[in-house]
Amino acid sequence: LSLYSSPARETKYVETPQTQLEERVSHLRHVMEPYTAWSLSSDFFSEGYEFLQNPPAGFYPRLSVIGFAGIVGLFLARGSKIKKLVYPVSLMAVGASMYYPQQAVAIGMVAGTQLYDWSLQGYIAVESLWKDN
Repeated sequence: LSLYSSPARETKYVETPQTQLEERVSHLRHVMEPYTAWSLSSDFFSEGYEFLQNPPAGFYPRLSVIGFAGIVGLFLARGSKIKKLVYPVSLMAVGASMYYPQQAVAIGMVAGTQLYDWSLQGYIAVESLWKDN
């Protein structure tokens, strides 16, 4: 190409057509737009944003320890899919209960009551099936 010649004057910009994936994502964004606008205007996200901007002392180190416990649980849970669910959750619960013992006791009491109720209902159901036969 010569340095002194100008490019052709009749060049046109041709836009590439959208793929099916791009069209579907665009449609999904338009469908979800009212919900995202509502969630951004709600107080929940603004309070959460302010909490993360001004966290209490020691929040991020505690959060990192609890998250690391979950990652260790994923590493230890080799094999079964049930292990991959139980190990990280249980290790994160142990880590969280070390930092937040009062909340852990309250959750434990509610969970214990629920487990007792469910086991009692199961026992009654099995007993009624046994007696019917």
